[in-house]
Amino acid sequence: MKSRGFFTAFDDVWMLDGVRTPMVDYCGALGHVSPTDLGIKVAREVLARTGVAAGDIGSVVCGNMAPGDFDQFFLPRHIGLYAGVPVEVPAIMAQRICGTGFELFRQAGEHVRGGSCEAALVVGTESMTRNPIAAFDHRTGFKLGAPVGFKDYMWEALKDPAPGINMIQTAENLARKYGITREQVDAFASASFARAVAAQESGFFDGEIVPVVGEKFELQGYRPRGIRLQGKVSEVARDTHPRPSPVEVLARLKPVFEGGVQTGGNSAALVDAAAAAVVASGSYATSWGKAPLARIVGAAAVGVPPEIMGIGPAPAIRLLLERTGLTLDDIGRIEVNEAQGAQTLAVAKELGLDMARLNVNGGAIALGHPLAATGVRLTITVAREMRRAGVRWGISSACVGGGQGMALLLENPAA
Repeated sequence: MKSRGFFTAFDDVWMLDGVRTPMVDYCGALGHVSPTDLGIKVAREVLARTGVAAGDIGSVVCGNMAPGDFDQFFLPRHIGLYAGVPVEVPAIMAQRICGTGFELFRQAGEHVRGGSCEAALVVGTESMTRNPIAAFDHRTGFKLGAPVGFKDYMWEALKDPAPGINMIQTAENLARKYGITREQVDAFASASFARAVAAQESGFFDGEIVPVVGEKFELQGYRPRGIRLQGKVSEVARDTHPRPSPVEVLARLKPVFEGGVQTGGNSAALVDAAAAAVVASGSYATSWGKAPLARIVGAAAVGVPPEIMGIGPAPAIRLLLERTGLTLDDIGRIEVNEAQGAQTLAVAKELGLDMARLNVNGGAIALGHPLAATGVRLTITVAREMRRAGVRWGISSACVGGGQGMALLLENPAA
C-alpha cells in the first residue's frame, strides 16, 4: 500500500541559486527590521548573484508567519515590487508553519512546470523579535473587570490547543517513545554547535550569506523602504548564535519541564533572518549560461499526530523515496530541521539515518530557526553542501507544528 500524503514530482525545475541574510539572535541587530525589508534585501541579492533580470521573474512566492509590522498583508507584493519585478507580475503568500520554506519551492515549481512562468522568485522571511504582543478580544471594547487579553504572540503560538500541549512537550513525548536520554540530546546539540562553528570558520556559510547594512530601497513613484540596524552596529555579516558548546556546559542547563530532556541549549535558537532563491525551467536555466545549483526533483508533505508532530520528517522522507524509487543509501546529504534535539534524534532513529550525512554543517540548535525562512535556508545549504561533497542526491526537511512533515528531494547536476 502506498504511503499517504501529498507528493509533487518535477522533471525539469531548477534552483539557479540562493542566498540568505545572517541569522541574528532574537533582539539583536536585526530586531528593528521589518520582515518585508529583510525579504527585499535577499530578493535583490539573489537576482544580482544569478544575473537574472527582475523582468524575467513571472511569479513571486513568499512566506512569513508572524506579522512583523502592520503592512504584513502586503509583504509578498512589496518584496516583488521593491526587488524590481514588473508591476504586472503577481505575488502570493504561502504558509505551512515550519514547512513554509519548502512549500514555497513546491508552489514555485508548480508555476514553472505548469508554464505560468519561466522563472519564479522564492522568499522566506521572519522576524522572531517583532512577533507582536496581541489581543483578539477587544474589538468591542474593554468591559469593567474583564481580563485584558494581550498576550505574547510567539509564546502562545508554541501551544497546540488541540492536544493541549506546546512544541517542547511534543519533543518530550518523542524522547519517551524512542528512549532518548538527556545525555544523548545534549551530545547531539553540542555536535550541532561544533559543526556550525567549523562551517563558519571554514568560510562555508560565506557563500550563501549576504551581509546586511543600513540602506534604503527606492521604488520610483512610491515611498522608499529600508533597513536600520539596531544599536551601533554598521554591518551584520555572520550568524550570531554558533559558539563552542561543550556537553558539560549544556548539561548544567535546567530542563524546560521537570525531568525532561529539552533545555534552552538543545532547542532551536530564536533568530531573525530571510532567505531567497530563483526557481526556473530547464530551458531558462540553459539560457542563463551557468550551472544551476540543484534540480528540484520532488516535494512531499504528510500528516502525523499533533502530540508527536516532530516525527513528521520521517514519513515525509519515506514518501519522497517511495515515489522516486530511491533509498536512504542513495541520499548523500540530509537536512532535518533541529526544532528540538530529541525531535531530530527521534527522526534519525525512526529512519535509521547515517548521522555522518545528517546536518553536517550544524542545524537550527546552533544556527536558529526563523520559521518561514528555515526551509529556504535548509534547501540552499544542502544544495551547496551536495555540490561541495560531490554527492548526487540530497534532502531538506522539517517537522511542522500541528502534526505535519515536509521534505524536498534535490539532485546535484554536477555529480
